[in-house]
Amino acid sequence: MKTVRLGTRGSPLALWQARTVANAVNLQGTASCKILIVKTSGDQLGKTKIDLDGKRLFVKEIEEALIDDEIDLAVHSAKDMPGTLPAGLKIGSVLRREDPRDAFVIPQKTPVKDMDFGGLVESLGDSPRIGTGSVRRIAQIKRLWPSAIFLPIRGNLDTRLQKLDAGEYDALVLAAAGLKRLGLSHRIAATLSIEQCLPAPGQGAIAVEIRESDRLVSSLVTQCSDVRSKIAVSAERALVAGLGGDCQTPIGAFAQFIDEELELRAAVTSLDGAKYITHCQRGHPKDAISLGHEIAERLLTKGGAEILAEALKSLAEAPERA
Repeated sequence: MKTVRLGTRGSPLALWQARTVANAVNLQGTASCKILIVKTSGDQLGKTKIDLDGKRLFVKEIEEALIDDEIDLAVHSAKDMPGTLPAGLKIGSVLRREDPRDAFVIPQKTPVKDMDFGGLVESLGDSPRIGTGSVRRIAQIKRLWPSAIFLPIRGNLDTRLQKLDAGEYDALVLAAAGLKRLGLSHRIAATLSIEQCLPAPGQGAIAVEIRESDRLVSSLVTQCSDVRSKIAVSAERALVAGLGGDCQTPIGAFAQFIDEELELRAAVTSLDGAKYITHCQRGHPKDAISLGHEIAERLLTKGGAEILAEALKSLAEAPERA
């Protein structure tokens, strides 16, 4: 039986995702999947750092291991992947998507939970210290909560929760999917609806990246894929590529199936939340990539180009973010 090498980061969430993919491959009975932890510069720095290509070092170095034939497949959170993949690589599969929404987490000592957004605002007051390094989250939440104070936060999920419980923050904004996958649903105080805060493109989805030339691995991972989730993520990623953005620009997007059509909702927001351009459109699922490109063009012509140019300029002046 052939052994295929799966590359992943070593964080608890990354390992959860890797084991899920490995188990799905092993269950097919035609190959065994061995997990290899790739130590990236991002992990060593303890933060997310943007390189000159706008790609997270977490993803870049795992992709390099894939290109160099050190691993046979790589598992990522789809939202962390660059809009354009390196030559010779492709997304071989996308697993069934988990909850794509953003979630607020508050300190454990706070008794109130299962609130709506209004209840959260009432509970935390006018100017809570909210921990997040996502420019997308900050930009959109500022529109809902102008007086909130946003502070950067670093480290994996456990480290962030420890800082929250130690009193360094009044709340954190995290992906609901990661909390649920690690059995931490009970820490979610409130979730933001898709209408309130569009998630990052690919949020909640696990993507398996492979070499285009590797037919065996392609066959293995294709059987693990959820067709609708892959189509939705492909539309969202096409939007990002069409906008010339990446995982660190204030772009929100979410695609879903409605009456057998694919609906893609997207938005571009200025970093201060003052400018917000959105567009929603439906199309045939087979035209998912075209739909993403078309909506990107509409956003650009409605003022998105200027918003993104301003955001990229500001981010270039402060290249290190949590």
